[in-house]
Amino acid sequence: MHLQARKWVDEWLGGLGAVTLLAREAVTSLCTLRVAWRDLLYQVYFAGVKSQSVVLITGAFTGMVLGAQTYFQFHKVKMDTATLAVVGVSMCSELGPVLTGLMVAGRVGAAIAAEIGTMRVTEQIDALRTLATHPVDYLVVPRLTALHVAMPLLAGEAMAMGIGAGYLVGVYLLGIDPVYLWKNMLRYTEVADVAVGLIKSVVFGGIIALIGCYKGMTCGEGAEGVGRATTEAVVYSSITILITNFFMTLSLGHLLHSP
Repeated sequence: MHLQARKWVDEWLGGLGAVTLLAREAVTSLCTLRVAWRDLLYQVYFAGVKSQSVVLITGAFTGMVLGAQTYFQFHKVKMDTATLAVVGVSMCSELGPVLTGLMVAGRVGAAIAAEIGTMRVTEQIDALRTLATHPVDYLVVPRLTALHVAMPLLAGEAMAMGIGAGYLVGVYLLGIDPVYLWKNMLRYTEVADVAVGLIKSVVFGGIIALIGCYKGMTCGEGAEGVGRATTEAVVYSSITILITNFFMTLSLGHLLHSP
């Protein structure tokens, strides 16, 4: 049991080091502008535009259910008009970026790992090296940059959709006074909450891209290896997002909300 745990820790630390080295290499490549701009634009379209539907639906129904549940509890103490304030703070600083990250990890992270994994299995990555094209420049950098660009926009859409959907539920289904409902949301939802959510979304985009690319470039042979890499990319990205979110909430909360 001890040896098995030690082996798992060694593999985890080794993978973390490899992802860190991949990130350093990608940043170095980006700083030298060795980027395939056409691929970058396509990845922004694929990761951003084509992910809008799932992100908007997730944000809308999350805002609805959060507004309804908050109202049911606040109604007991006659604080109905504070319902949207809770929705606003929660969607901007926590639920918006986190749920966006999880949805994009399931859609884009899996696609990245499967695509690059298939290229590795069919030896297309070796062919790139033969043609003097660095795989990091051609495969990793466009996807990493695209997710850094797309994630804050998607998270912002999820925040706005969640707040708007929560407002509609509160006013038209629960009968809350719309003026005080909106006023309290603006009063208690600060710019710092939006800033925290956007900063988190940028970090989550990097996590999804790096883990997806790493798993694809190191996948095993055959269809089974590609399938395992795709599954691990989604699972590891989701877990890393949740863990990172906790520490970023503590650090950014103290930094931005301190008097």
